[in-house]
Amino acid sequence: MKNLVLLIISILIATVAISQALIKTKGNMDVNLEYPKSLADYDDFKNLVSEVESHRNERLINLDTFLKMSQEENVIVLDTRSTFRYKRKHLKGAKHLSFTDFTQQTLRELIPDTNTKILIYCNNNFDGDELDFASKIFIPDEEEEEMETQILSNRKPIMLALNIPTYINLYGYGYKQIYELDELIYIDDSRIEFKGSEVKNTTNK
Repeated sequence: MKNLVLLIISILIATVAISQALIKTKGNMDVNLEYPKSLADYDDFKNLVSEVESHRNERLINLDTFLKMSQEENVIVLDTRSTFRYKRKHLKGAKHLSFTDFTQQTLRELIPDTNTKILIYCNNNFDGDELDFASKIFIPDEEEEEMETQILSNRKPIMLALNIPTYINLYGYGYKQIYELDELIYIDDSRIEFKGSEVKNTTNK
């Protein structure tokens, strides 16, 4: 019996020693392992932005044009806001794909034909509903303004509309027939119709 106890203790000691050796070896491997750089390339994005600029300037449209084009063949109205915001309120007939879910595969599943006309809008296109269409704008607070120079403190707020990165990414993924709503429209404009869980007296879609 005594020999059996000694054998078990010996086995346990050996197991612990082996485990510690493996952990130490693995730790050394992690330290010495060299990973390749990430798949983020600022130069690629910068070049794409430069190429998109003139293309986008020719495809900024007002609401009347936006609504007229939405009725044409091979046209999709695309809402790239969050799923939460889209379900609460979106333009009638708009398809949805969150910007964070953009990949070549997900876009091709939703819009197989790259020649499809894509009409885009975002929160910054609508005024009067800061809950469902909260404007994406950076306004320096008073403390930050005091720390800035006189010139910088007079700088206008920074617009961070989702339309722009949406446009750039769609273009980068091969879609060139993009048109962007270019007006700030009051939420109760009679020309537009919304759908969603927060839209009353309508058949939601």
